[in-house]
Amino acid sequence: MRSDKLAMAFLAGVFAVTQAVAQVGEDGFLALFDGKSLKGWQRHGGQSAYRVEDGVIVGSFGDAKHNTFLCTDKTFGDFILRSEFKLEAGNSGVQFRSAARQYADGSERVFGYQAEIAGEPERVGRIYDEGRRGFKFDRIWLDDTAPERLALSAEAYRKGEWNNLEVQCFGPSIRTWLNGVPVVDFFDDADLSGFIGLQVHAVKEPDGSVCARWRNIRVKDFGVSRWEPFFVKGADGKFTLQGARFVLADEWVFKDAEGYLEGTHKPGEKRDGLVVSDREYKDFIVRVTYRFFGGNSALYFRAEEVNTPWLLKGFQNEIGGNNKDSALWHTAGDKTKGRGWVAQNDEFIAKVREPGGWNTTCTVAYGDRIVSILNGQRTIDMIDPLCEKSGKVGLQLHGGQDGKMWFKDFEIIEITPEMRKLIDR
Repeated sequence: MRSDKLAMAFLAGVFAVTQAVAQVGEDGFLALFDGKSLKGWQRHGGQSAYRVEDGVIVGSFGDAKHNTFLCTDKTFGDFILRSEFKLEAGNSGVQFRSAARQYADGSERVFGYQAEIAGEPERVGRIYDEGRRGFKFDRIWLDDTAPERLALSAEAYRKGEWNNLEVQCFGPSIRTWLNGVPVVDFFDDADLSGFIGLQVHAVKEPDGSVCARWRNIRVKDFGVSRWEPFFVKGADGKFTLQGARFVLADEWVFKDAEGYLEGTHKPGEKRDGLVVSDREYKDFIVRVTYRFFGGNSALYFRAEEVNTPWLLKGFQNEIGGNNKDSALWHTAGDKTKGRGWVAQNDEFIAKVREPGGWNTTCTVAYGDRIVSILNGQRTIDMIDPLCEKSGKVGLQLHGGQDGKMWFKDFEIIEITPEMRKLIDR
């Protein structure tokens, strides 16, 4: 779900961002390919062949069933990756933050983010989730890039010639450029690090012909962003809160052996039971895995403590045990009105949520942009100029109801001002 305002904002900034990219130099970039050998790389997945020819990595079709990837030995988390490619035939891509699964029959499958390289210009630079979420719920792409923006990047594609592809990752932010023109700009909560890989797609008749060529592959490494947990397990096996506190503490108990926090609420208690962060956050990604048994709950963000029975005002990522899970509700304060439902996506949420089971809900707050992700699927992506710019995060047991919730893996990544400068460059 993307608002028209977000699409307009993307288009308005395209040429300014393009100019900014052009001004970024090569300082700090390290070559991943020495131009002579495949040292530092290894093949995963299928049996297609890679070789070095005239200072270029050449990938040729050699597998009818499995996609093949030439992957770096080293893994990368936050980075800027630059490379040049020439697609000769078929389909290819550049993997990043990826890994390989080994199966009992000896086969192997690569999974993770892929920046698409295809013959169709409007697809180049878009992000596909190889071996995992691809084509799930009738979605192909992890990004939700506006058609107008894709038309601009498609114009930049030089079919059958050398092209520049740039991939940037900082925490939950993933961006790509094609020949200096922005393609995707989205947020996700999956892997934060992994190898980089060059794909040769499987074909029905692998005749050894060339699929793609790559050269001038280099990366600027910024380390790895890490989730900061609010639930911390000690050496004694018991969980405690870190960076947060309980409100109505008798309603909360850690089930240490099972690894979750249980919250129970009685209808006679009008106040909300809460887990509230000690500090405020401005730009961040926060998530929690939950199991719903009754009542009403939420993942609060950019919230302020107030003198009301519900104790917090601000945004809720809804947890209702229904098709409103991950929808956005804005709560009133003691002196201010709430806005009610700000964004919903009931029909898609009905497909994504696991009724009665464990679900993971996630919120990204980045300036005026707010993104909701449920079970790895983006449900809301909007620009909201009226949103609070900072506040606390928390978990809710709604007052005046008979409720029960299980929570685990409540964690956050703060997007610092330094990260934001790099993301918005």
